[in-house]
Amino acid sequence: MFKNVQLVICLLLPMVSFAQADWINIAEKRKNVQDSVITDVIQSAINEASEKGGGTVYFPAGDYLTGALRMKSNITLHLDAGAMLRFSDDFNDYLPFVEMRWEGTVMKNFSPLIYAYEVENIAITGRGTIDGQGRKWWLELYRIETAEEKPPRTKFQKMWVEQNKGLETSDYYQRTMSWEFFRPPLFQAYRSNNILIEGVTIQNSPFWTVNPAFCNNIKITGVTIFNPESPNTDGINPTSCRNVHISDSHISVGDDCITIKSGRDADGRKWATPTENVTITNCTMLSGHGGVVIGSEMSGGIKKITISNCVFDGTDRGIRLKTARGRGGVVEDIRVSNIVMNNIQQQAIMMNMFYDHNETIEPVTERTPTFRNIHFSGITGKNIKNAGRIAGIEEMPVENISFSDIDFEAEEGFYISVAKNVEFHDVSVTTKKGPSFEILNSQNIVLDNVETEEPLENTPVIKIENINNLLLTNTAMFQPMNYFLSVSGEETKNIYLQNTILPNAKTIVKKGSKVSENSILQTQK
Repeated sequence: MFKNVQLVICLLLPMVSFAQADWINIAEKRKNVQDSVITDVIQSAINEASEKGGGTVYFPAGDYLTGALRMKSNITLHLDAGAMLRFSDDFNDYLPFVEMRWEGTVMKNFSPLIYAYEVENIAITGRGTIDGQGRKWWLELYRIETAEEKPPRTKFQKMWVEQNKGLETSDYYQRTMSWEFFRPPLFQAYRSNNILIEGVTIQNSPFWTVNPAFCNNIKITGVTIFNPESPNTDGINPTSCRNVHISDSHISVGDDCITIKSGRDADGRKWATPTENVTITNCTMLSGHGGVVIGSEMSGGIKKITISNCVFDGTDRGIRLKTARGRGGVVEDIRVSNIVMNNIQQQAIMMNMFYDHNETIEPVTERTPTFRNIHFSGITGKNIKNAGRIAGIEEMPVENISFSDIDFEAEEGFYISVAKNVEFHDVSVTTKKGPSFEILNSQNIVLDNVETEEPLENTPVIKIENINNLLLTNTAMFQPMNYFLSVSGEETKNIYLQNTILPNAKTIVKKGSKVSENSILQTQK
């Protein structure tokens, strides 16, 4: 009996019509459409699939031109190899305005090219290409930004002003706000869950490229992002998101390659939503202001981030953390490991708390930013301008930072100012000018097996000024050198040297006139 049932099922299988409402072919849908812009065709396919519980909107090889698209729950856009989804450069195709987050501020603005609002289970997959055709957007920004006198408002600027009455922003942001023109990101999911972007190539974004905001469970893998030299065309920018996984992607853009954010100033603190639980791995990053950047919009906090197994080749900076007084927020629990850098135009590692150049010391309040518990290991780099720069603010020094197993060849070495609890273990920095390590106005510093491959004439390997509590240990260098350690500053005290082997150094310690006699507590050749 069982065998008979199996036979009947096998005979009937060819006659079964599996419901293909979950797989809608856009090439078939547009056959009878005369318009070149087929926004309505694509959107109706998304809506049709959504009404039936979800499905895949399929783009076979071919060229498709559209305006803004709005994703629905349980929808996949699948672009086959050879498919080109182009977005219109007519600004009218991105109306009406929608609620979105733009550079850390929630506002009403042009719809993102692909927009998802309070949905779940969405995906963009395939081997095809998405082209944002951003050039017209870039030129409009340049027109407004470079005008000697503010030009008359366009209808889009008038709309923005009307729909954003009462929007509060910091003084520092007023120049940007005065443009009253805010280009949309190519993709923004807003308050959404379970998002997948896989395999596609994305290019020529008007603004940030992949920009989920207030989302949970995001996977971006196998993606190629290419934006030419252009304003603020970052690659991947999660903002106030949880559980983000970025892997196996190749990024070359007009601004930062990957940037982690959580809101700007008072508006970011109002939403108080951190970005947390982020993994970035197995990515290559070429042109860009930064390889992986945290901030400067970090007012909601950023924590529990791992960055590993990546190559940065040609970016302005490698790893960059940036913030400013007034921003607030805590950046903490960051791990960076197994990174190769080459041709870094500025700093390989940067932590800057003076992003807006504000030198005025403030009381510690919700406006005070914090960098702490940040650790770097297993990093090599060549053709670098600056090995690293850490600049804390007096009211909130950068705290609990470590560097382990680092090998840099750089024009200039590490510069650290206003920090505490900083450790270097097994770090080699070979410079063309200046010391390999320069540390100022800091406390609780450990330098364990640090060196340079080529000491410079009349230049210390390590230069410290106004340091409280420093241990220099386990250093062995056999190259000839004039002097190894320069110590200055009347506030310098408690400097320990242990297990230091420098047989060919003419002078191990060069002490400044303001340094007290008992500041160096132990010296061991």
